[in-house]
Amino acid sequence: MGRIQPVLRGLIAFILLSTPAKTEDESVIAALVVFMDKLVPGSMQNSPNWGWNTSSDPCINKWVGISCDKDNIRVKKIVLDNLNLSGTLDFESVCKVSDLLVLSVNFNNISSHVQQQISNCKRLTHLYLSGNKFSGHLPDSITNLPNVKRLFLSNNMLTGQLPDFSKTTGLLSFFAQNNQFTGQLPRFDYRQLDGFSVANNDFSGPMPDDAGRFDASSFAGNPKLCGKQLAVQCPVKKDNKSVKFRTFVIYSGYVVVGLIFVVLIGLLAFRKKKKEQEDVKIDASMKNGSDSGKSSESKNSRARSEFSTTSVESGGISSSMVLLPGLKFEDFLRAPAELIGRGRHGSLYKVKPDNGVTFVVKRIKDWMISKDEFRKRLQKIVEIKHPNVLPVVAYYCSKQEKLLVYEFQQNGSLFRLLHGSQNGQTFDWGSRLSFASGMASALAFMHRELQTDLIPHGNLKSSNILFKNNMEPCISEYGLMSSDHHELDLTNDKATTAFNVDVYAFGVVLLELLTGKPVQHNGSSLAKWVTSVVKEEWTVEVFDKALIAEGASEERMVVLLQVALKCVNILTPLVMSDVAAMILSLKEEEDRSMTSSSDP
Repeated sequence: MGRIQPVLRGLIAFILLSTPAKTEDESVIAALVVFMDKLVPGSMQNSPNWGWNTSSDPCINKWVGISCDKDNIRVKKIVLDNLNLSGTLDFESVCKVSDLLVLSVNFNNISSHVQQQISNCKRLTHLYLSGNKFSGHLPDSITNLPNVKRLFLSNNMLTGQLPDFSKTTGLLSFFAQNNQFTGQLPRFDYRQLDGFSVANNDFSGPMPDDAGRFDASSFAGNPKLCGKQLAVQCPVKKDNKSVKFRTFVIYSGYVVVGLIFVVLIGLLAFRKKKKEQEDVKIDASMKNGSDSGKSSESKNSRARSEFSTTSVESGGISSSMVLLPGLKFEDFLRAPAELIGRGRHGSLYKVKPDNGVTFVVKRIKDWMISKDEFRKRLQKIVEIKHPNVLPVVAYYCSKQEKLLVYEFQQNGSLFRLLHGSQNGQTFDWGSRLSFASGMASALAFMHRELQTDLIPHGNLKSSNILFKNNMEPCISEYGLMSSDHHELDLTNDKATTAFNVDVYAFGVVLLELLTGKPVQHNGSSLAKWVTSVVKEEWTVEVFDKALIAEGASEERMVVLLQVALKCVNILTPLVMSDVAAMILSLKEEEDRSMTSSSDP
């Protein structure tokens, strides 16, 4: 008996040591098992190494259809094509796999609806549901997938109207042919799509004007759809009565505008005669009346702004313009304001007039530029439109100060996303690369359009890159400052053009994206640190630990790092169009890699 016990203990120890530990979270494994239980795999579950049970690990034990990260810790892809699966697809369970990038169940017999919970797959980039029996409406929540690039829904029995995909900014492919969709086609960002088809459905109405990059085959089989490229042309209504009515309205509008112009001239002449100056303070107390007391004083002290306008000079208020219906510039100036930031070039205030829309006012100081030059500069900037450049709502210039007005962007800045609270927002490698490509293209566009006027951004940094409601990035405060050439020690003659400072600043933003480190001053210290580490051949040490942990492609991160270092090399400056082209090429390579790796 004494001999048997050591043998038993050794056997038990051997079994324990030889049993691989689970790497994926228990909750994720349980969710995956529930997900498969609601599908019916038929005889597949009897195949060797099928897995899909709570007693094994999806990564270590290589469950069928599962792919994990390079460390075999986290599930990244689920590819279950051509397995004769039936039953229902449980998005609530599968979306508990927090790192899931690819979900593919092409060519099975799955017959469920596409559930609202699909929006919980926040990091999903590729969704393939083609060749099944999915039915019912496509939920609006599918447009809330912030990272989705490829969406394949073809050859199903889906019905109803398509959701509005115009704000799904990263979408590259959309295929929904051979379904039963109805209604008008929603808007897509057709400029960005590289693949698209809604053929053989029951869409009606006109084909979107900007869908011209795709031929008629992408829209064929929709007899109620009309357009230039289709067999059915959209009818042109010619109604003499309506034409006459429109003409009457147009000329009436001219008369009204003329009367308003005369009234404005009279008001300006009257104001010019005033000798006394009045200070208009943006103070909550002006809105709330003459209330007094400690509580009122405490409440208003925070809302009180430090900028004011002196007497309205002739032509000085590029205003009394109407910002929104019923809201004049004077009303705007009387609204409560809150100081939200200070910088070397001025202060920022958050202002909310009575109409409920929140604005940001940029008060510029120490910029020696005349009113006429300021107005001409702003007019040129306002004329140039790009979806990734935040437009100026209004501006004001007097001898004392210059004010710029923008709509407030509640999702904050790139600086806050990288170094502050992310509020549950993911910012993985794919998102950062798409961000870099979008910003480079926007900056290259502005440089091209404003080249003859020599108007760069002049103060580009992560705190000046904001996120709209749909998390689409946009550059703010374009052209509000002269470029600080002296701060970068641009001694080379070739590097002294106005736009080189923007290229340098963009390089610093790229370094901030890649390293996750905040920038001090103009970013020269960060650039020097990265250069020194790369020179010592420890390149991987510069990358943000979050990117390394997710298993991002080190090769492509190194390529983007090289682009950034070229931007901050002041001896051989690049132009922004070349930078944008290099990053776009890298992004396309990343997209091709994701697509090919998702194939079974």
